[in-house]
Amino acid sequence: MRVQRHLRKRQKPLSRKWTPICQNKTAYAFLAPSLLGLLVFVLLPFGDVIRRSFYQAVGGLFVGVDNYRQVLENSAFRQALGNTVRFLCICLPLLLGLSFLAAIFLNSITGFAKILRAGFLLPMAIPVASVVVFWKLLFDQKGVVNQILETLHLTGQDWMNTGYAFWILVGSYLWKNMGYDIVLWIAALSAIGEEQYEAARVSGAGAFQCFRYITLPQMKSSVFLIGVLSFVNAFRVFREAYLIAGDYPHESIYMLQHLFNNWFTKLDIQKMSAAAVLMAIAVSVILVLVEWWNERQEDRG
Repeated sequence: MRVQRHLRKRQKPLSRKWTPICQNKTAYAFLAPSLLGLLVFVLLPFGDVIRRSFYQAVGGLFVGVDNYRQVLENSAFRQALGNTVRFLCICLPLLLGLSFLAAIFLNSITGFAKILRAGFLLPMAIPVASVVVFWKLLFDQKGVVNQILETLHLTGQDWMNTGYAFWILVGSYLWKNMGYDIVLWIAALSAIGEEQYEAARVSGAGAFQCFRYITLPQMKSSVFLIGVLSFVNAFRVFREAYLIAGDYPHESIYMLQHLFNNWFTKLDIQKMSAAAVLMAIAVSVILVLVEWWNERQEDRG
């Protein structure tokens, strides 16, 4: 009997120890199709892109980093990179700030909040082609804006072929994507317990003090998530720019996606592969730095 009890005591820790491993095996079994798809359709093709970036497209001659040197010395690449960085540096802060303010406003009202939220989300439901037609009707040479200017005895212009094209694209991006960020901000604001605000008001805190000492500190993790999603989503603005102005738009809205599309149509695979690797490295470094900064802020908090 003593031996049996001793064996039972030794068996219990073993069962507890191996149960999580069995659960992990089950989880990995469910994840296997997705992981296999990621490997076949993402990782292996990107590995081939890395390999091609060191070879000539015709002949398969190994050229080392010569393709990367050609890309970095290419004037079109520099222009597209500069426009893309400029677009991200302007649009992301504007999008995050405006959507956050709109979310605070919508979260504070009760009467028409649902109607206003639906109004902000409406642009997301509109197809891109319809958005392009709308912007053309506004800013074309014979568009609505120029007709209004003519009634005011002012001279109109082809807005999409001037420096104003960049700001039109910025406005289009903000109008199209604000609703998505507003929903994310509202979800983050809803996670803050109302009892915290009530306790602060009882202590004599005003609206600004509640916002500064309760709302803002608890938005740090949400800023990281929403910022990363907005950063990735910003690269999709190419569709609007391409449909409005074609392969070669005004130089102010000539983005990296335009460059990749033109290199692809010309079958300049070696340059496109090298530029894609450089872009992947740059985006990965940015995301790693942002993640590191977010972890430091959480540790300090």
